[in-house]
Amino acid sequence: MTSFFLRSTPALARFTLLGAAALMAAPSFGQLDRTLNAQIEADRAAGQAQEEVNGIRDQTADAAARYAQFLAEAESLEDYNEQLAEQVESLEAEIASIEQQLVDIETTNREVQPLMEKMVMALETFVSLDVPIFIEERTSRVQNLKDLMGRADVAISEKYRRIMEAYQIELEYGRTLAAYEGRLPDDRTVEFIQLGRVSLMYRTLDGSEVGYWDNMAKQWIADEDYSDDIAEALRVAREDGAPDLLRVPVPAPVEVRQ
Repeated sequence: MTSFFLRSTPALARFTLLGAAALMAAPSFGQLDRTLNAQIEADRAAGQAQEEVNGIRDQTADAAARYAQFLAEAESLEDYNEQLAEQVESLEAEIASIEQQLVDIETTNREVQPLMEKMVMALETFVSLDVPIFIEERTSRVQNLKDLMGRADVAISEKYRRIMEAYQIELEYGRTLAAYEGRLPDDRTVEFIQLGRVSLMYRTLDGSEVGYWDNMAKQWIADEDYSDDIAEALRVAREDGAPDLLRVPVPAPVEVRQ
């Protein structure tokens, strides 16, 4: 019987130790599976985060567009208000001029009377061309002044006082927000909402129709698009709750040529 003996060499021992170390260092299949699952979850979370970022970016773009539109509308309204302010300023300057003329005048009643009659005629023209705010009341006031001018039993000072009072009331109309009942030209009773001289709106008593006055076309325009806005303006005018920003129909600014 022959016996064989294997001798262990240093090189063979090193190879055996390195192989064992590699087997011990290699990750198990379970660890690899957990690593892959963690990577998949990380990718899924990153995808969801990107979708949220895209949604926020779209919302930001929409908000920016709406903000730009609001700025354009505000600029248009500001230009229109500036034109109205110029008209009111002109009227105030005219009143101041007439007051100064009457203070300085040292003439007879015969010379003063035509001046006041011109003031009444100017007021009548202004009311006929203006937005028809409280139109029945204003028309009646002008007619009373015309009748007053023909009365010899009324002092010049009283006539002047009544004329200046009417002018002052006209100025106040441009600074008020009010709601009141009135009639349309077709004799329907409606609720009017007046925002200075910027906008005059209406709503029928049953709420079936809303609209506004177009001062350029000199006619009433029915427009259901402003139903909610007119309801809000009516609420604010009646002081039914806190004031709020109002969206109302406003005529487009007109270029003033000199």
